[in-house]
Amino acid sequence: MRKFLAAVLLAGTALVAAPALGQAVPPPAPQPGDGPEDARLKQLFHDSDEANLKRNPIEGIFRGDLRYAAHLGDYLTEAHYAAEQKALEDDLAALKRIDRAKLTHVDQIAYDVFRNQNDIALRGFAPDILTPQKLRPIDHFFGFQTFYPDFASGQGAAPFKTLVDYENNLTRNREYAETLDRAIGLFRQGEKANIVQPKLVVRNMIEQFDNLINQGVEGSVFYAPVKKFPDTISAADQTRLRAAYAAQIRDVLIPAHQRMRDFLANDYLAHTRDSVGLSAMPGGAKLYDYLIESNTTLPLKAEEVHQLGLREVARIRAEMEQQKTKVGFKGSLADFFTFLRTDKQFQPASAEQLREGYEAIGKRVDLRVREQFSLIPKTPLEIRPVPAYKEKTEAGGSYNSGTPDGSRPGIFYYNTYDLPSRYMWEMETLYLHEAVPGHHFQISIAQENAALPAFMRFGGNTAYAEGWGLYAESLWHDLGMETDAYQRMGGLNDEMLRAMRLVVDTGIHAKGWTRDQSIQYMLDNSPMAKTDATAEVERYIAIPGQALAYKIGQLTISRLKAKAKAELGARFDPRAFHAQVLDTGALPMPVLEAKIEAWVKAGGK
Repeated sequence: MRKFLAAVLLAGTALVAAPALGQAVPPPAPQPGDGPEDARLKQLFHDSDEANLKRNPIEGIFRGDLRYAAHLGDYLTEAHYAAEQKALEDDLAALKRIDRAKLTHVDQIAYDVFRNQNDIALRGFAPDILTPQKLRPIDHFFGFQTFYPDFASGQGAAPFKTLVDYENNLTRNREYAETLDRAIGLFRQGEKANIVQPKLVVRNMIEQFDNLINQGVEGSVFYAPVKKFPDTISAADQTRLRAAYAAQIRDVLIPAHQRMRDFLANDYLAHTRDSVGLSAMPGGAKLYDYLIESNTTLPLKAEEVHQLGLREVARIRAEMEQQKTKVGFKGSLADFFTFLRTDKQFQPASAEQLREGYEAIGKRVDLRVREQFSLIPKTPLEIRPVPAYKEKTEAGGSYNSGTPDGSRPGIFYYNTYDLPSRYMWEMETLYLHEAVPGHHFQISIAQENAALPAFMRFGGNTAYAEGWGLYAESLWHDLGMETDAYQRMGGLNDEMLRAMRLVVDTGIHAKGWTRDQSIQYMLDNSPMAKTDATAEVERYIAIPGQALAYKIGQLTISRLKAKAKAELGARFDPRAFHAQVLDTGALPMPVLEAKIEAWVKAGGK
């Protein structure tokens, strides 16, 4: 269940894209060589996607499909859980009736992706996996309060072009408030079962709700859509809508936020646990095993992930020592980390300097990117700061997908909270990961490929999506980036972050590591700021297993590339390799490996 909620709540970040606004996604057109089984498979994919959009209207809105936009969805209800489970069971049963051997090569890949994703997702509905997640319905990273206000702000995925758009948003806002009340009910059940969130997660949520409440009515992010109207809205309707939005914020949304805030502070907090790892919670150890596989798409165990992380940390530390020597720094690596954290030359003087810096980096990357990529997305990219109401708990950078028709651009968000900690030596690697050729390429190329079934265009998995983002950072040399030793340290720091995640996430959830122990480990092995290290560790505590996917995915892609280069020799073309990785959407790691091996066997053509 967690995987499903993650797909919804992180839809704008890495996993969901869009067809033409307001339109259903048609079944993929028949391709040369398609037979009867291919047609059956594509119809199954189409029918499954259509049913999913009816159950989950918000997914359609993120994709630009507005047919069901009058509703948010019945999340956190027993009916919703049951419907999702039945859909997975029915889809897998229908898939088994299709003869894979009679499919084309591309449709065999689609078959394998569908089976892999649905198999793992269905296991998430086993009572011993679902219950410990259902009874902790929101946190400070995946909570509805973390994405919905921006979604409904006029700057997010929800459109505000017509009168119907404004009316639909009022309905969805009401359903959002109802969802928060349902979350309180599930939290109460968790109290009785001793399945509760850690105290620090709850304190972070309380602060988030305080921030939303303190915006008031006309200062609320929910009021923003009626501060500026398109010309299609009449003056009379504008007056009416301003009054309706103000009344809803005052009488529905602020009270819902206040109810949740008061429940968390005055009731739930007293029942929460001081421990931070899943292994300290009933059923937590088994849940963590499942979360490792659901996030990495591989049946890995916590101990082998932990040991892999330790090896990667040691390797990257050695490379950091080389950069320290290169800049002529006298002192230990720990001293060098302190220098990178504290020297004023690395701290931006203003948010404007960050914006200008990222824009300049983007222009430099664009000059070289076609040397490595034959597939270039049409979707435009914008660079924006993280909205102030959520900047404290957000990552240093993130990405929201656009629509393939260009009506909504992809957005690279950079964080300006605690400005001195937004070190300029990390800017190039962050842009490569979140923007070009990272998430913007990965998501946009998939969603623009109308030949793919919808679940491959608009769905995905964290190991592929974030593995690609980290792999994109490794292209720094090929794209003419990180020529400055300090920017190269930024690249190593980001790679170190993902390696440390393997150590710290498993340390917290399988080995009993504390919050402070985990933060100190990250500070000891990187120059990252304590602000960032704290946010990272509290993220791992809130969403166990998710952070493992980055390094596991990147190592898989890098290993496949090295193997392809070794076997193909002079025939290896990075543009062709990258097209193979990107042109069928976000593949589970076993499926991606099989695809690349077949491509190499065919001579890299």
